[in-house]
Amino acid sequence: MSGLVVATSSGAPMRSARPKPIHLLCGRAMASYVLDALAAVGVRQAVVVTGPEGGRIAKRLLEDPPEFPVRFVEQHVDRGTGDAVLVGLSGFDDFDDDEDLLVVPADLPLLRPATIEALLDAHQAGDAACTVLAVDVGDNLGYDRVMRDKRGRVATITADLELDLADLDEPLPREAATGVYCIRRGLLAPAIRRTTAENQAGEFRLTDVVGVLAASGHACEVVVVDERPDLTAVGNRLQLAEAEAELRRRTNRHWLARGVTMVDPERTYIDATVRLGTDVTIFPGTMLQGTTMIGDGCELGPDVRLDRCQVGRNTRIEKATATLATIGSECVIGPFAVLQPGSDVSSGTVTGPFYAEGATA
Repeated sequence: MSGLVVATSSGAPMRSARPKPIHLLCGRAMASYVLDALAAVGVRQAVVVTGPEGGRIAKRLLEDPPEFPVRFVEQHVDRGTGDAVLVGLSGFDDFDDDEDLLVVPADLPLLRPATIEALLDAHQAGDAACTVLAVDVGDNLGYDRVMRDKRGRVATITADLELDLADLDEPLPREAATGVYCIRRGLLAPAIRRTTAENQAGEFRLTDVVGVLAASGHACEVVVVDERPDLTAVGNRLQLAEAEAELRRRTNRHWLARGVTMVDPERTYIDATVRLGTDVTIFPGTMLQGTTMIGDGCELGPDVRLDRCQVGRNTRIEKATATLATIGSECVIGPFAVLQPGSDVSSGTVTGPFYAEGATA
């Protein structure tokens, strides 16, 4: 199984010079979470399709590489998601036409491996040419709607803007495509090329592939999942903040299950890249960032911020900030301590209040 991650969407709604796929969530690039989900379901290689900022995206994602080989290819001109997939196919060295390909947008950082596995199970059980991951959106508008024929078979995926709602004979279908597909490799490129004749916008749209395959007699399936928040694309700063909050909740639950005590998880901020020992106690207002590592038995907070720090065992830190600092075991740091980059506090040190080391010392 191979994966293709589409990361060509513009960052304009983010109002940022940073490409959207590498905006940070809990200390990691958004697209890194997508690659992690692919790794968890057994994907053995992936291609990431980028826009003009491909170099920046590749550099950032390779700082935190997935567990399988990944290659980056650039879509020089934005001609739609279908064209992005065609470009991405060129990035695979070896590909069996009978093999299935997972296509996933880079802006779904909350996508869980279990959701992808549900898609794969349905795809294999139905011996489908294409299987679409969908959610139930009810009567809400603004989606790519799964349309079925009179026999209930998948016929097309049509954007709400292209539907004449007044002429619909039946209620609006509730299933909406999420942009996640499992498609038989050998059928994908020919189907994408056949979509252009009907597309007046001059784009290759991946959603149109479903209609082409269905019209050719190939079986297309839809898997509707309940995890709708997990399949909400991050397209602006509000959605970025909401995704950050959900990932933080997941991270906190992970550490709570592994012997860490949090007095108030809602006011505890831990990057996904942080590592904690057992019997660590974290008080409200604590923020642990980057590659920070905390030893067993430490007490942190309230109101502590540690960025890329190393802390030994059984150390207590209160109302303090530290960046790129090393703190030994059995220390008492703070309150109101500031440790600048390069600070090295020996084991057993008791700083007292208003302690400063480094550039401000």
